[in-house]
Amino acid sequence: MNAQFKKGVLELIVLLCVDHKDRYGYELIVEVSNIVDINDGTIYPLLKRLTNEKYFETYLVESSEGPSRKYYKITELGKKRVDELKKSWLEFSESINHFIKESELHDKK
Repeated sequence: MNAQFKKGVLELIVLLCVDHKDRYGYELIVEVSNIVDINDGTIYPLLKRLTNEKYFETYLVESSEGPSRKYYKITELGKKRVDELKKSWLEFSESINHFIKESELHDKK
């Protein structure tokens, strides 16, 4: 996938993943990697920004496999942001899909 496409939709994907259930950093990396190919170092700065912007709250959970895990929980402000981004994405993708279909019709003439 084009790097600019990924960059534009990554915030929405991360917000949606945490909207479904609270997650810790590595769990998010695995989940997002199933959707788009990303580097491990891509998610943590995004999580920090989303937390600073009050879209996420964090809490620690003890782990039997090592240090405590920091979990991310979506806030009400984060839920509003998800709705905004979903609406924008759907409008954008619908517009682009329409343009592609129109282009294909013109190419067949």
